[in-house]
Amino acid sequence: MPSMKPQVFQINRRRFLKSAAAITAATGVPGWFLEIEEAHAAQSKPLGPNDRPGIALVGCGSQGRGDSRGAARFADVLAVCDVDDSHAEAAAKQFAKGGTVPQKYNDFRKLMEREDIHGIINGTPDHWHTFVNLLAVKTGKDVYTEKPLTLTIDEGKHLVKSVRDNKRIVQVGSQQRSDRNFRLACELVRNGRLGKLQHMIVGLPTGPDEGPFPEKPVPAGLNWDYYVGQAPLTPYKVTNCHGNFRWWYGFSGGQMTDWGAHHNDIAQWGNGTERSGPVEIDGKSLKELISGGYETASKYRVDCKYSNGVTMTIVDESTVTDRNVVGGGKTTPNGVQFIGPDGWIFVARGKIQASNEELLRKPLPESAIRLYNSSNHMGNFFESMRSRKEPICDVEIGHRSIAVAHLGVISIRMKQPVKWNPEEEEFAGENAKEANKWLAREQRKPYDYSFIA
Repeated sequence: MPSMKPQVFQINRRRFLKSAAAITAATGVPGWFLEIEEAHAAQSKPLGPNDRPGIALVGCGSQGRGDSRGAARFADVLAVCDVDDSHAEAAAKQFAKGGTVPQKYNDFRKLMEREDIHGIINGTPDHWHTFVNLLAVKTGKDVYTEKPLTLTIDEGKHLVKSVRDNKRIVQVGSQQRSDRNFRLACELVRNGRLGKLQHMIVGLPTGPDEGPFPEKPVPAGLNWDYYVGQAPLTPYKVTNCHGNFRWWYGFSGGQMTDWGAHHNDIAQWGNGTERSGPVEIDGKSLKELISGGYETASKYRVDCKYSNGVTMTIVDESTVTDRNVVGGGKTTPNGVQFIGPDGWIFVARGKIQASNEELLRKPLPESAIRLYNSSNHMGNFFESMRSRKEPICDVEIGHRSIAVAHLGVISIRMKQPVKWNPEEEEFAGENAKEANKWLAREQRKPYDYSFIA
């Protein structure tokens, strides 16, 4: 009787080809690239039943709980922490397992003292990311942190050094790096499929433009002073807390730093500058802010130039760029477009397109540059915890991608173009002294670096 192994392979192969055809039709990802994906997945080593580290969630809003739901496939949630009692209670209930309920905390510093917690899921608002991450790595814990990595460029410099000094794993939640569409686009661009890359267009959502807003009583169970943290103390307004925090400059940078953290990362990956950055930045807010309303730009345009001659335009979706050629539309789609002399490639979540389909269909040669391959962003974090190999979006990459957004915000708020030295991570040119003052922000005591000393 002949061996059954070839027949099993053929059945799986037929099933794969049918699945690959459906994926190609839906997303534009070519079959040759899906075969590489299948081979990589077959080589991945899954975590065993005894490889489940203890983890804790800090920041129990919807994003943090969503991240922890993914993490719970690989680890045990032992503790949760939030300055809002209702959020901590909801998370504790969600991650109760076998009659064991995660312990609740309202101060992440206490949680970090536990030796049975090996990893932290950081789902806090942007202005708390750095403090939580710094204390985690100082106490010997690895971190999966939400993006944007930092509130300021200076925070990023502090964090990169601390992660390296303490030899910890930090995975930044820029999950598009673990999406085949984005990796395919970047591999094609890095291998010259468009000729020499000339220009990139980053389309981000248009931010909200509302206000003014009335003050409201602080809800029971919410420690508002702690929530505000390092930012200037401001009255509670409902619209400046939880999901709305990012529209207030004390807490965040708006869509520029929210979606910008995702798409700038992909642009830099395709440009080969994920550990560097632009050298010239010219940002403009295209709509006046409402007095007493949201404090981050809703409509904006930022033009950047890199030392390799590549230019980039970051623009909100309602604004047309002079080189917007995706589908001939009148607005800028949410995603990243790479443009070269031989055509363009556009990539977004669930979609990849090109000016000529052959740009996608033609396989890359075996000698081609291959980028870090991850098919599960959270899974990659836990693989790195085990192997001590850098994750796909390590702390430096996360710092450099959000630095692009911070540079845009700085130029917008200064109302001046700026020159940047990515090697020294400081401004250059005639307005450098003024611009360098924007690298850090004054931190309200006691919520400064001494808070985690």
